[in-house]
Amino acid sequence: MNIYKFILYKILGWKIIGDFNQDNLKKVVIIVAPHTSWSDFVIAILSRKVLGVMVNFVGKKELFVWPFGYYFKWVGGAPLDRTKNHNKVEAIASIFDSKKEFRLGMSPEGTRKKVDKWRTGFYYIALKAKVPIIPTSMDYKTKTITIGKPFDPSGDIETDLKILKKFFEGSVGKIKKYT
Repeated sequence: MNIYKFILYKILGWKIIGDFNQDNLKKVVIIVAPHTSWSDFVIAILSRKVLGVMVNFVGKKELFVWPFGYYFKWVGGAPLDRTKNHNKVEAIASIFDSKKEFRLGMSPEGTRKKVDKWRTGFYYIALKAKVPIIPTSMDYKTKTITIGKPFDPSGDIETDLKILKKFFEGSVGKIKKYT
């Protein structure tokens, strides 16, 4: 058993159901929810190591400064300037064209706080890049990471979001009041 499995499974008590390597997908948008705490990032990095699959992420540029900036880049992160008026969806979707393999992990909430509506950037990125979306829940109540089946966005965002949100029903975040 490698060190990452030991930490995630034995010390922290988590389990993983499913796999990101379904159908040998090299390009995919992975949405992870509920996102309520900074510790979600730690669990995500550990599970990525356990599964042996590189999952990249984008984060607000403020996260990529000293002392953590080098670490975040090393583990697959890319800074995003959310203050500029350029098309972030286009910019991120174009990364899929430039890479042979790119799995983008994102939080549909876009924040750790409770939200009434998901942000839709992940959806439009997947649609523009012509890649599937894999819903992935982190349930702190059962300490289970559940990786769903690949979902191809149809362009009917209302219907598709209802389907995707159903996957996360019952999942409890680390900070329950934000779930």
